[in-house]
Amino acid sequence: MRTKKRTKATSIVTFTIVVLLIGLFAGLGIYGTPDVGGYKVQSFGEVLQRGLDLQGGVSMLLEVTSEVDDDTIDRAIQTLEMRVNSMGVSETPIVREGENRIRVEIPGKFNSSEIATMLSQSGKLTFVGPDGVEILTGEDVETAEPVINTVTNEPQVSLKFKESGKEKFAEATEKYYGQAITIKMDDETVSAPTVQAIITDGEATITNMSSFDEAKRVAGIIKSGALPVALKNVETKTVGPTLGEEAIPLSLKAGLIGIILVFLFMIVYYRLPGVIASLALIVYILLVLYAFKAFGVVLTLPGIAGFLLTIGMAVDANVLIFERIKEELKIGKSIKSSMESGFHRALSSIIDSNVTTIIAAVVLFYLGSGGVKGFALTLSIGIILSMFSAIVITKYLLQLAFNAGILSKPSYFGVKRG
Repeated sequence: MRTKKRTKATSIVTFTIVVLLIGLFAGLGIYGTPDVGGYKVQSFGEVLQRGLDLQGGVSMLLEVTSEVDDDTIDRAIQTLEMRVNSMGVSETPIVREGENRIRVEIPGKFNSSEIATMLSQSGKLTFVGPDGVEILTGEDVETAEPVINTVTNEPQVSLKFKESGKEKFAEATEKYYGQAITIKMDDETVSAPTVQAIITDGEATITNMSSFDEAKRVAGIIKSGALPVALKNVETKTVGPTLGEEAIPLSLKAGLIGIILVFLFMIVYYRLPGVIASLALIVYILLVLYAFKAFGVVLTLPGIAGFLLTIGMAVDANVLIFERIKEELKIGKSIKSSMESGFHRALSSIIDSNVTTIIAAVVLFYLGSGGVKGFALTLSIGIILSMFSAIVITKYLLQLAFNAGILSKPSYFGVKRG
């Protein structure tokens, strides 16, 4: 009996702490904290990145002026991404439009003419010694390919230099033996391999790649320096934040009203378990927003729509679980047994419905562009976390409430027994 009382008391304390922590993190996410001694917790509104349609910025359409293949345009896009990243702007939509055009959208306040000049100029690839002396340029590179070392099975980049670069590179490897030669694109470091041998045949290998994707990226950038693409600025537009100023408050208002209505429905229809499901839904919303921050998701209007859609799907999973629990209670099972059976029986339905949506979101992400990608990304993150919320968080909170004696009667689930 003492052990049972001790377990109940522990569960009450744990449940109370969990509720307080949910409230604390929700408050920090909404309001943040004041600056105290140089340390400040920023709210979601301050840390989440917003797209061009929400905060304004510069939209550019660049055109390749010569006949090139798809691979060359892909390398041009990689070069543009490096240039934009050097401005401190990440996750910028850079997509191909038509046969020979590239659309670049940079959110934030920037000088459109300066950006147009920077992005439309040809890239310059250089190999620089540890003393800052330029060894050779992209014009001296014949080709660069990602390969797998047949002996070590590690990804590498295979380089081959033209006659103009063969002698320069041989002299450099002799001079800088045991030191690093830095490969730069527009003053941005691409790689800094250490010279491990004197190379006189004009063929070199860059090792220590973390993955084949990294080797592919480095090779692509080096190629783009070897084969510079001339880009012409076709269109430059400065987009004002008017749409975002109107859309963000309306989206927040619509989302808040929707969430409150969902909470009311869950509480009225499922009673006390509905309150616990509402707490789990708050945790879910916090997890999604923190995930957006962690993964650097850029929020756009379609992305916000995807996020709000997943809130409804998260509630749908809880409805399935509670209906299964009610069915078990109606046939006379105990509350504990009904909860275990209810979660088990609802699990397959939850996974099936969510996995099919994830597949659709993945297809949209890889085949879509711009706002469609944003919608697919937020939808995917939301669906994965909604399953975690329903299967793990809701279950944990219900078990805590049961052990604390809060869910002690079937009537608390809306089930009356004669």
